[in-house]
Amino acid sequence: MAIDLSLPSEVQALTDRTRSFIRDRVLPLEDAHVGDIAAAGGDTFRVELQQAARDAGVFAPHAPIEYGGHGLGMSDRAPVFEEAGYSLFGPVALNIAAPDEGNVHMLAHIADPEQKEQYLAPLARGEVRSAFAMTEPAPGAGSDPSALATRAVRAEGGWRINGRKWFITGADGAGFFIIMARTSGEPGQRGGATMFLAPASSPGIRVGRHIGTLDRSMIGGHCEVFFEDLSVPDSAVLGEVDRGFEYAQVRLGPARMTHVMRWLGAARRGHDVAVAHVAQRQGFGSRLGDLGMIQKMIADNEIDIAATRALLIRACWELDRGEPAANATSIAKTFAAEAIFRIVDRSVQMCGGLGVSDDLPLARLSREVRPFRIYDGPSEVHRWAIAKRAVGAAKRALREHE
Repeated sequence: MAIDLSLPSEVQALTDRTRSFIRDRVLPLEDAHVGDIAAAGGDTFRVELQQAARDAGVFAPHAPIEYGGHGLGMSDRAPVFEEAGYSLFGPVALNIAAPDEGNVHMLAHIADPEQKEQYLAPLARGEVRSAFAMTEPAPGAGSDPSALATRAVRAEGGWRINGRKWFITGADGAGFFIIMARTSGEPGQRGGATMFLAPASSPGIRVGRHIGTLDRSMIGGHCEVFFEDLSVPDSAVLGEVDRGFEYAQVRLGPARMTHVMRWLGAARRGHDVAVAHVAQRQGFGSRLGDLGMIQKMIADNEIDIAATRALLIRACWELDRGEPAANATSIAKTFAAEAIFRIVDRSVQMCGGLGVSDDLPLARLSREVRPFRIYDGPSEVHRWAIAKRAVGAAKRALREHE
């Protein structure tokens, strides 16, 4: 039976509009500000970009239709997000940048009607930004979420939260926080986490320093955040108490894949720039693009792009079917994070001195995509999980035949 990989006509049309919008409106702005969103104007700039995206009919492709979005599923998001990611500013313009895109997805699936009205609706419309407060300094939660140390305890009328987070993307200027806190058990124990919603203006929330990182395109920085006797009502609980780790999977699998979509667009841009350069640059008696070593790098880029897209399509297909897709998303994320860096790195190499200069976008693309091998789970953790599932399946098969 043939597999149909064609896009629905409305998705193809949205993809085409997104491509035109990014190349005509957004890329010139990114180039003018060398990919630094803070230097471009931060939230003021974001608001202007998002209004332009609304005018172009490409805003919020992932958000539910009732909140002004296009309501696309995971598979249909892929080509649109890839085109948006062709510019480092594109995801911000379409309101599909991390962490807001993942938070929209999670709130749409878990929040109750009142929470959707208070938090999801303004987030989907681009009226506010958000932050997901999970990662903590050692010995707290990082790649191992069971180390969660931030704690929420019962208090009169609700909960009191204390803890320190860091590397919280978008914290500076966020309108609200989704906070992961331990409500039972001890650090190192599985389970016992709960998600809480809190406006950023709540007494007891303090945003600290911006932690300097390689990347410059994520608005609101990567910040330290302190929760100091933060009081929240019972209505602030997102979902149910002690099910926070379970709910996190609703967000993490899809968010890993939307990261792949966006960064694949960035890698494609790097590849396009490099191929255009070597197709006309003369050296050693011919065009660089006619030399075998350059052709190998071009071919390896083409292979990595195609393989990344194929693994992404498979994982999104599983997610759209309502499957956990844990293995498929781990495989796709691990391969993509490394392949995308390879693609950009080869592109830098093909362009020589220009590749590491601000005259081309390759240096900034390299700086942006390198952290993806750490964000959303380091490659080593995903490899461990993939291997653990494979060994577990083999053990079960052996037991069945005993």
